[in-house]
Amino acid sequence: MNAALSPGHVQLRRWLVRAGPIFALVVVYVLFASLRFDRFVTWINTEIMLQQTAVIGVGAIGMTLVIISGGIDLSPGSVIAVASVVVALLLQHGCSPLVAALGGVGVGAFAGLCTGLLITRLQLMPFIVTLGTMGILRGAAKGLSNEQPIYPDETWLNSLMKLQHHNLPAGVWLMVALGAGIAWMLRYTKFGRHIFAIGSNEQTARLCGIHVGNTKVLVYMLATAFAGLAGVLQFSYLTCGDPTTAVGLELNIIAAVVIGGASLAGGSGTVTGTLIGGMIMTVVNNGCAKMDMPNWVQEIVTGFIIVAAVTLDRLRRKAR
Repeated sequence: MNAALSPGHVQLRRWLVRAGPIFALVVVYVLFASLRFDRFVTWINTEIMLQQTAVIGVGAIGMTLVIISGGIDLSPGSVIAVASVVVALLLQHGCSPLVAALGGVGVGAFAGLCTGLLITRLQLMPFIVTLGTMGILRGAAKGLSNEQPIYPDETWLNSLMKLQHHNLPAGVWLMVALGAGIAWMLRYTKFGRHIFAIGSNEQTARLCGIHVGNTKVLVYMLATAFAGLAGVLQFSYLTCGDPTTAVGLELNIIAAVVIGGASLAGGSGTVTGTLIGGMIMTVVNNGCAKMDMPNWVQEIVTGFIIVAAVTLDRLRRKAR
């Protein structure tokens, strides 16, 4: 029988788990910097990587809440697509940019409400429900747009993801601000503690008086609202509403959360780790592009990262 770990060893293990994503980010950055220093280590490329992380990062912040609560959501890519289409349609019909942005976020939140109710009221598996909503929302995006990109007139929404001289896009700062807010919520509010409790042990949480059903519904609404906001940023990046955008992006979002230290079994995770995980995905994709690797090689590398993330999660759980 193994001897119990001392408090010092426990603290060291926790520190290593938390520092793991930062160490991985440094390793992949140094790797590509050593291979393509002149093209990779530039301020403009750093801006591009942060810009590319914003959409995944905002979506992953919401996914962090779902995974901590012990759930899963396969629909963020489709939510991003339908939100971008809704934003474009509202602008095309004369709505103000703010109303259009709220419309994109609102569509995401409504999708999360439906998902949460199906999971909690009908006791359906999150994987199956969100697999279904992924198809429904992707089809809705194509139907609303007649399967064509929608190009409305330019507004201030188009500048959210625009690169500016020595200034990061507003979407990057929005990602950082939202990440800080959700991190504070998870650490210091009752709702945040309830999310961790449900993910750790749902039955115990219910016995402690936590309204598990309502909490889960709110979690899915928040998560898909963040995906809707990521759709607004994607609209800004593409300058159009595209029903075919973000196909498969949900896998990158989930991988970012797991690489960042969250457990697919629920009960653990941090927003900071998630954003670092998203940055790792971007650095790898950007580095492969700077090395002139074809897209199929980048897809293979991304697939390996996703498998490695799940393997890492498994090893962390066994270590506990």
